[in-house]
Amino acid sequence: MAYSAQATKKCFLLPLVNVIVIVIMIVLCCSSWQLVSARKRIDNLPGFNGPLPFSLETGYLEVNEEKGVEFFYYFVESEKNPEEDPLLLWLIGGPGCSSLSGLVYEIGPLGYDLQNYVDDLPSLYYKTDSWTQVSNVIFVDSPVGTGFSYSRTMEGFQTSDTEAAHQLLSFLYKWLEEHPKFKSNPLYIGGSSYAGMIIPVLTLEIATAKESQGAQFNLKGYLAGNPMTDIHGFDKNAKVPFFHGMALISDELYESTKQSCSGNYVNPSNIHCAKYLDAVDEVTKDVNVEQILEPQCEAFPLRKDCRNSLYALSEFWANNATVRDALGIRKGTIVDWKLCTDPPYYTYDIQSAVSYHRTITDKGYPALIYSGDHDSVAPYIGTQAWIRSLNFSIVDDWRPWYVGGQVAGFTRRYSNNLTFATVKGAGHAAPEYKPNECLAMVERWLSGAPL
Repeated sequence: MAYSAQATKKCFLLPLVNVIVIVIMIVLCCSSWQLVSARKRIDNLPGFNGPLPFSLETGYLEVNEEKGVEFFYYFVESEKNPEEDPLLLWLIGGPGCSSLSGLVYEIGPLGYDLQNYVDDLPSLYYKTDSWTQVSNVIFVDSPVGTGFSYSRTMEGFQTSDTEAAHQLLSFLYKWLEEHPKFKSNPLYIGGSSYAGMIIPVLTLEIATAKESQGAQFNLKGYLAGNPMTDIHGFDKNAKVPFFHGMALISDELYESTKQSCSGNYVNPSNIHCAKYLDAVDEVTKDVNVEQILEPQCEAFPLRKDCRNSLYALSEFWANNATVRDALGIRKGTIVDWKLCTDPPYYTYDIQSAVSYHRTITDKGYPALIYSGDHDSVAPYIGTQAWIRSLNFSIVDDWRPWYVGGQVAGFTRRYSNNLTFATVKGAGHAAPEYKPNECLAMVERWLSGAPL
């Protein structure tokens, strides 16, 4: 599933529509929405047969009192040992994609049954290869305007990369105060796609608060999957060599493009470079950018062989009144829930997160950076390039890692406790495509074992 600003799955709204929806929402918030309890323990969910086989809590936390910004979250306790297992804050990309994506598509214990869907309310099933087998996971809707998060003022919707990181820090402070039994659990920050711009920034803020203010964060490290890190410097520049390496463009087109563009495929410096880039776009236009082996298809009509149809089910489910009551959603705060929206007042004020990776790993915090190797949104080639730019020495050189006796990907470990891994055959959100392999990967890394 694509969680980058350029992702094809993303449910873009025209700016005017966004403004209208926000204005309606603020009017409703200020006049008629009913405040419900900020936290709710959920034992049953519409669409799931019987009681949930895991502990689920939903709730709201105010992360900016002056502007009335409220973040919504889903919290699933570890299904093994919640008292001692790590606490993982999981962020989604976009920016503007709901954390429900993490719960039902990526690393959570629920999934939608697309194959048996007919109409009305989608059915949910339990997934045994969830990361909640080994960790407590908080899925949070960030930035404001994402999922069920909202603001009571128009000012509150004016946010940015750095503001999102600040508000997530505030969220963690308050969440741990409300859940003190998890303060001593090892804390990790993780996520995928555009969240790669936020994860190292937030992790550094947590580390700084811990060092300078004595904040009670038991921070142990961070992880990022197919992360957007330096979009114009590394990420987008990796697409042309990725397409060539995956046999999507010819040798001749690649060599001509490489020579005329001098390795810069983002801002063409001459007419020949622009012409060859247009040729690359033309020949790859019908390729699924999130997983190049899967079909490029529309969500409607609901095709059972189309991943976008699976994404559509979340909007049917989250806009159902019974579901909203079960989740404890405050009435009138979100008129029309979208899996992904395009935040109309968002400022992209972090151009590169590379320096944050250096700073946070210099402080001794381990990092796991992994890439589904069939993703062209944030190609593994670009991720390898920015990691090389850090000039860390290689501790454990390139080798395969295995699950069930089969090669699950390849990995390399660097100094500063930075581990890079590919997930063989996976797309943009690797756990969505290879859940069993990714669970094995994260379980080993969290335990300190080699992949």
